[in-house]
Amino acid sequence: MNENDAKIEPTLDGAPGPDAFSPEEREAAAAANEADLGSAMAELEGLRTKNAELTEQFLRAQAEMQNVRRRTDEEMSKARKFAIESFAESLLPVTDSLEAGLAHKDATPEQIREGAEATLRQLKSALERNKVLEINPAVGTKFDPHQHQAISMVPAQQEPNTVVSVLQKGYSIAERVLRP
Repeated sequence: MNENDAKIEPTLDGAPGPDAFSPEEREAAAAANEADLGSAMAELEGLRTKNAELTEQFLRAQAEMQNVRRRTDEEMSKARKFAIESFAESLLPVTDSLEAGLAHKDATPEQIREGAEATLRQLKSALERNKVLEINPAVGTKFDPHQHQAISMVPAQQEPNTVVSVLQKGYSIAERVLRP
């Protein structure tokens, strides 16, 4: 055994002990460790900075989504309000016509009928402008349970499951049945 072999005493885990290396080797190893530690610390700082940036971006995106939801809710509320205002405004001429007809005390039955027909045309026009459409199937039309309401079934000379007569017209708005 030579002199160098005698100096190396293994530690419990089998690695060479601190006396196994010369002071120059230990300084070189310490310098390498410090360089590695400095590099790791710089990388850690970079990751912390990136994490902070991503967290800020996430919080901004979250706040923006809340603002979009709030604006959308406000716009929908305004749209509903405007739709109701528009519908009510289109009915005002009908109200005016009815009031004018009622104010005319000496009207003949024919004048009353003409006034009622004109007012009905105004009302139908206002409904159509607001997308309220009549559902008035012709006699013999195939019965559609989504648009028609059966009052009763009666024996008839026509095809089964068809409309025999209409007792009350239905109405729809935007493809949704208001009254079958």
